[in-house]
Amino acid sequence: MERQMFRKTLELLQSSDRLLHCEKPVDPIYELGAVLDYFNSEQPIVFSNVKGHKVPVVGGVFGERQIYYDLMGVTKEDRLQRIMHAIANPKPPKLLDTGPVKENIITRNIDIGRMFPIPKSNGKDSERFITAGMLVVKDPVTKKTYMAVRRFQINEKDEINALISGASPLLIRHFNELEARGEKLECALVLGYDAEYLLASQISSEKYGVDKYHVDSALRGEPLELVKCHSIDVEVPAFAEIVLEGYLVPNKRVDEGPFGELMGYYGEVAPNPVMKIQTVMHRNNPYFQHAFPSPEEHLSNGLIREAEVFSYVNNLVDAKDVHVTVPGGCRFHAIVQINKKHEGDPKTAIMGALGSSKDIKHVVVVDEDINIYDNRDVEIALASRVQAGKDLVVIGGALGSGLEASHVAQGYTDKLGIDATKPLGEKAKLFERAVIPGYENIDIGKYFPDMK
Repeated sequence: MERQMFRKTLELLQSSDRLLHCEKPVDPIYELGAVLDYFNSEQPIVFSNVKGHKVPVVGGVFGERQIYYDLMGVTKEDRLQRIMHAIANPKPPKLLDTGPVKENIITRNIDIGRMFPIPKSNGKDSERFITAGMLVVKDPVTKKTYMAVRRFQINEKDEINALISGASPLLIRHFNELEARGEKLECALVLGYDAEYLLASQISSEKYGVDKYHVDSALRGEPLELVKCHSIDVEVPAFAEIVLEGYLVPNKRVDEGPFGELMGYYGEVAPNPVMKIQTVMHRNNPYFQHAFPSPEEHLSNGLIREAEVFSYVNNLVDAKDVHVTVPGGCRFHAIVQINKKHEGDPKTAIMGALGSSKDIKHVVVVDEDINIYDNRDVEIALASRVQAGKDLVVIGGALGSGLEASHVAQGYTDKLGIDATKPLGEKAKLFERAVIPGYENIDIGKYFPDMK
């Protein structure tokens, strides 16, 4: 039985009948991505017969919200507290002498495109991309570990682009300082991790001042087990599948993109730093972790944002839950559920949600009787509880996200908040929801046993 990381995850998914196995030959160019996209990247799939390669590809592992909850042993109701507690109470990881990721260590004749089945997903993508790669660096002064999911364009045999724009400002600042002195930034690229590792990577190091490995240990309830890299001074998960070790080359840029990413739009072509790969470590018979661009990373980011929005709003009003939606890029749309006590609470909640992050563009505030995870229920609130003349908050010319197309087009973003709550007092009776008594949560399997 695996202890941590990807194989532990696959075992849990298999035991709960959530893991599909594709035995038919699949081309890593477009075809593999098309299968994942058919399931909206929400279905974990093992592709064991990837054309031209012996290494299987696994995708869609972390693209569905309930999978996160089940893998981490949390519920929808307590996941916010679990995340916030881990940030506030980090725990140290554990360094091992060796681990399974060191079963194979390759330092010569490295050709990443030949060694691993790296997919190409969209028609205008410039090249094949590693989309689930976790970039890991260590601050040489504080020794804190920073990590973030980045995309990596395949260039030469042992050279790949590293898109570090949008990564931690601390990482970018550190790279710029080293580059100014002509020095290398050592880094590792990790593939084959679990839900806790992915969630920990989405925590802002600059905002919270934490070592992400310590947050990971707190999230999983036991020390994250690490090993030293073979050729650089960086630690990586002992039970990871694949680790590429190397450094960002100072004063070298290669054009990267276009690449079909957030919400299905292509990113711009831009010169980006190059990672030189010195060493490849991998387990025996490794799995290549892939995320069709890129719902898995974005969902994990959205889960962290929900905790952050909740914290901001709950400091102002009685917040009950927050849903940062997948169709909204897991960062632009927030549905906030509150216990409305005063008529000013919804607009106060809007200000808190928008103030939690520059990325959030649209906020809808609803009452406790609205299921914020059901688009139909939210639309009912919009249709029956909103009057545009008094319930909209518009903020023009604000700072938005460089990942959002309309912001890029004009250089700024207009923000919108919608108060979709019912009024207090006598008029609240007009908005009482009809229910079937005794059957509010019907077990349909009782009537149709074969229905899944």
